[in-house]
Amino acid sequence: MSLTLGTGPLARPSTGELNADLWSVAPAHALFAHPLQERIRGLLGGQTVVETTGAVLLHETGLMPRWYLPEADVAPGVLRPSDTRTTCPFKGEAHYWHLEVDGHRVEDAAWSYPEPVDGCPPLAGLVSFHLERLDSWWIEDEQMLGHPRDPFHRVDARRSSRQVVVRVGGQVVAETRSPVAVFETGLPVRWYVPEADVRDGVLQQSPTTTVCPYKGVATYEHVVVDGRRYDDAAWCYREPLLEALPAAGHRSFDGEHVEVQVTT
Repeated sequence: MSLTLGTGPLARPSTGELNADLWSVAPAHALFAHPLQERIRGLLGGQTVVETTGAVLLHETGLMPRWYLPEADVAPGVLRPSDTRTTCPFKGEAHYWHLEVDGHRVEDAAWSYPEPVDGCPPLAGLVSFHLERLDSWWIEDEQMLGHPRDPFHRVDARRSSRQVVVRVGGQVVAETRSPVAVFETGLPVRWYVPEADVRDGVLQQSPTTTVCPYKGVATYEHVVVDGRRYDDAAWCYREPLLEALPAAGHRSFDGEHVEVQVTT
């Protein structure tokens, strides 16, 4: 989705049109880097190991966007050279770094490209981290949820009066004239049904949760129809982020045995 995934223009989408033949001049694997203005901090063991307002976001065909942060903004002494090397044909040879804080070492926690190949955006002097190997990341004074947001990714939650009928295993489990449609870059439209318009007794709590940096934390439910359970066929954002706020408490449905019918 966004620039480099799904239907994004750098992902070579199968739909959409440009007024020029972009692919006659653009490489099959595209890279695009641009500066960010947010203050970004990474913490490990209660200590700030990096804090910067000079981050660069790298978009790369087929990959999620990734932060590259100035090495000069990493806390002194916490990066220790590693012998690990990997090679990317589009960026060059990556040199890895261990991260050490108060005697605790995280192996190969970060990498850099000291000599990027020709045509690569200017990554020299920047370092990227395996984000999950730190305890937390903060953007300004808000903790990051999931992965870094792509500024070219958009979520719009719109209230609607279309009729939405949801069938699971051929049985109607939800029907409404007041759904919320969630339009998200590169993804199919998802229809969310008010809880009051879901049939009583068909939802069973599931332990599954997922995290979306644009919508929030989703909790899942099984759908039980005629004694058969359809695992994780429904989900709900109970406390969604601002972009998905109209869908708070609503249910959306998907899966092999799920049919969502939408009419005007």
